[in-house]
Amino acid sequence: MPIKTNISLIAFALTTLLALPTSAVPSLNDSHNVASASVTAQSESEKANALFETIFMENIMASPIAQTYMGIKQDYDKWDEIGDEADALELARTQKQLAEINQLDASKLDPQTRLSLALLTQNLNNDIKDYQWRYHTYPVNQMRGGHSMIASFLINQHQITDVSDAKAYISRLNGVPKRLTQLQKALEVRAEKGIIAPKFVFGYVISDSQNILKGAPFDKNEDSALLADFRKKVKALSIPETEKAPLIAEAEKALTSQVAPAYKALISYIKTLEAKADTRDGVWKLPDGDAFYNNALARTTTTDMTADEIHQLGLAEVERIHNEMRAIMKKVHFNGTLQAFFAFMRNNPQFYYPNTPEGKAAYLADATQLIDNMHSRLDEVFKVKPKAAMIVKQVESFREKSAGKAFYEQPAPDGSRPGSYYANLYDMKAMPKYQMEALAYHEGIPGHHMQIAISQELKDIPKFRKFGGYTAYIEGWGLYSESFPKEMGLYADPYSDFGRLAMELWRACRLVVDTGIHAKKWTREQGIAYYVDNTPNAKSDAVKMVERHIVMPSQATAYKVGMIKLLELRHKAEKQLGDKFDIRDFHTLILANGALPLDVLEEHVNQWIASVNKA
Repeated sequence: MPIKTNISLIAFALTTLLALPTSAVPSLNDSHNVASASVTAQSESEKANALFETIFMENIMASPIAQTYMGIKQDYDKWDEIGDEADALELARTQKQLAEINQLDASKLDPQTRLSLALLTQNLNNDIKDYQWRYHTYPVNQMRGGHSMIASFLINQHQITDVSDAKAYISRLNGVPKRLTQLQKALEVRAEKGIIAPKFVFGYVISDSQNILKGAPFDKNEDSALLADFRKKVKALSIPETEKAPLIAEAEKALTSQVAPAYKALISYIKTLEAKADTRDGVWKLPDGDAFYNNALARTTTTDMTADEIHQLGLAEVERIHNEMRAIMKKVHFNGTLQAFFAFMRNNPQFYYPNTPEGKAAYLADATQLIDNMHSRLDEVFKVKPKAAMIVKQVESFREKSAGKAFYEQPAPDGSRPGSYYANLYDMKAMPKYQMEALAYHEGIPGHHMQIAISQELKDIPKFRKFGGYTAYIEGWGLYSESFPKEMGLYADPYSDFGRLAMELWRACRLVVDTGIHAKKWTREQGIAYYVDNTPNAKSDAVKMVERHIVMPSQATAYKVGMIKLLELRHKAEKQLGDKFDIRDFHTLILANGALPLDVLEEHVNQWIASVNKA
């Protein structure tokens, strides 16, 4: 829940962000005082924004991984430090930064800078408060564990444009033993505190780790994922072949002498930890687990909604969407119950691509075509578009068994790497044709790529806002982006429209199951059964989703809470503005300031409505 003083400061900033009241406009006789005040305000705002930039870069430069994501190559050969010492250094840095921005006088700042100050103050205060929960995580899990991150990061983020980049890649390979030793220590510390992931997690972690060691140079099969990546990138360099071979040999040596032993040691430890794990799934089992979960919900949703309120909202939304689905059943002349229709959609082969290389290639091609078509129509609903390119990619084989259904990875700020929509094609029965349209809009355009790329490209906004985020805003926008294309005449096929509803239904069920597991002590099996009974998705989908709930408490509640708020704000604007309402202006407004907490976004929209009505 946002701190009250910060809410007041944010509200004050937004009050003057869009328009000043008439009483604030000075007379001509005040010209000298206006000039002096303007210079003061400008200098204070410049001072504040310079400090914001310094703070952002302090945090980036403290993290070699973050540097790589930002296209900075200063520590291109290193990994981040993990552990208590690193956590303490981060806390000290955060406390220092908060003390620095507390010296700023908000009354002397221009409205946009005042808003930035309020947001950063709130973020830093939250980070300091959340230090108490630093151990309430599972450092290895099937979604985003430290074990699989190494390979996915090197493959997808570490670009090789010259020999020094290749050397840095090799240095990172040689640094894997230290990285995994620190990761094991983090697991040991948590285990001593009674914080161990549920038993099902460890099979995935072991499998993913073993997959990294499959292929050359670890055995005599085709190149492993890492060697194949390094070889491909080095082969593309414009250097003599005689220089490429030694680099590849160095990488092979690092893989066999450093990476392989480190992963084998981690796997051995994971097996011992697995023996200590139990089948209790919710974070209620952790020390002060209820307080931790309530805090997580507040951070995720940027609201003060309780777990029970979120649970009840989910149940109501499930019932509403079920009724809309029954209308589609009638449209396609299906006779039977909703559950029978779910079974039809789940099992009829007409709704699925073949589970073959050709079928997977067809999925990627068709998803790309959907996004390209939407891109060609953006002017109908937007006045702003992203400059960054976007591609559709298949999740890599080494992590596809455990990874989520789909996800998005942001572009590099310098344009060297496009935004990427990853589709997980491990099980084609979990990727039905009728859901493809909504999924493409969510992850690509007009969803995550649209919002995140535009945020990165904003002018006169500090970097912590360009590259930061609030889950309810980001995922709320993604889910909202699934819905409004219907107003553009898309989802013309009723089965595709059913897919849109199925995707929304899935997010409504998340409200029920996340709170069910973590606040109401549901088991993993209860969560899976709820999804299977109430959605048309494959059981494999339900299993992955419930397992995601378990290791990422509260995260999945953001989608529906955020979407509902965006729709509420849009309907309010439509009602109060009437003929003055323009969907393109509304969408521009939502995207114009980067990600915001939902309460701040609401105040922002209220001020916009007032300013348009006055015009």
